[in-house]
Amino acid sequence: MNSMFLMSLFQATVTAGASILLASLGVVFTARVGVLNLGVEGLMLVGAMTGFSIAYSTSNPWIGLLAALLVGALLGLGFAGAIISLRTNQIVTGLAMVIFGTGLSAYLGKSFIGVVSTAIFKPIWIPILSDVPFIGKLFFQYNILVYIVYLLVPVVWYFMYRTRPGLHLRAVGENPLSAETMGINPIKLRYFYIVVGCALASAGGSFLSLAYAPSWLENMTAGRGWISVAVAIFSGYNPLGALGGALLFGG
Repeated sequence: MNSMFLMSLFQATVTAGASILLASLGVVFTARVGVLNLGVEGLMLVGAMTGFSIAYSTSNPWIGLLAALLVGALLGLGFAGAIISLRTNQIVTGLAMVIFGTGLSAYLGKSFIGVVSTAIFKPIWIPILSDVPFIGKLFFQYNILVYIVYLLVPVVWYFMYRTRPGLHLRAVGENPLSAETMGINPIKLRYFYIVVGCALASAGGSFLSLAYAPSWLENMTAGRGWISVAVAIFSGYNPLGALGGALLFGG
């Protein structure tokens, strides 16, 4: 009984932590270019509503996920324009995005409350590996988004700490003047990575409505956006640290 309980707890932790981890990686990207995005909760809600509604309408969860990424990128572009070009306060702008995302998702998602959709990401069965006793159930019986999210962690870490573009990314956040003398355009990179970070946060919300609890409910993120921000901060904006924090809160 104990082993079954621990196995179930591990599976639930991995699945529940995936959305937090994806949004945290988005916060890491924006923070590394010198911007703290507090609008993650709103982004996740818009992503969850968009992903579910588009997937339901098209009967394709992948299209729903892509739509959530696109909407998050567009909101990120607006967020970047406000704080970089218009020089608004990033804290106030982030909080405004939370209010905007919460209200917009609730208004546009009214007709989808209680709707049952079959266009969701279901657990996949990996031949041979899923049949291995104990190990198979622990690691090889998740939906494909879970694998993608956790594989992103080493990819993002390698990109940030072992590549030249990753060096430029960190340089812009740590010392933009020095980065500019090296021929790097801080404004262009900030725009780009803010858009990327917001798209990931929105995708983290779509994970909830397309894989974790396939449905749409108002405020279904239940504070996961704020948790993602906290995880990113306490991890020191390190993808590996964000992985540990996401699993902790997922558990």
